[in-house]
Amino acid sequence: MDWNDISTNWTDSFKRLKSRFPRIDEQKFGDEPVRRDVLAAHLAHQHDLTELEAEEELRDWAFVQSLARQASELEAG
Repeated sequence: MDWNDISTNWTDSFKRLKSRFPRIDEQKFGDEPVRRDVLAAHLAHQHDLTELEAEEELRDWAFVQSLARQASELEAG
């Protein structure tokens, strides 16, 4: 799952992000997609991570989301 997929389906993506990163600010990010670097910086600050760690966590999260989507599509097909 790339950032375009995430931002295109922001409402659903945000809900899943919130379950992984519970301290994400819903008022700041809940309504519309943001740039990935801005989100990573926020996650770093809110979750006591470096920006590099937050980027890695965000990338890992997106990878897991893509695997889940692929598994779902295989089950449906």
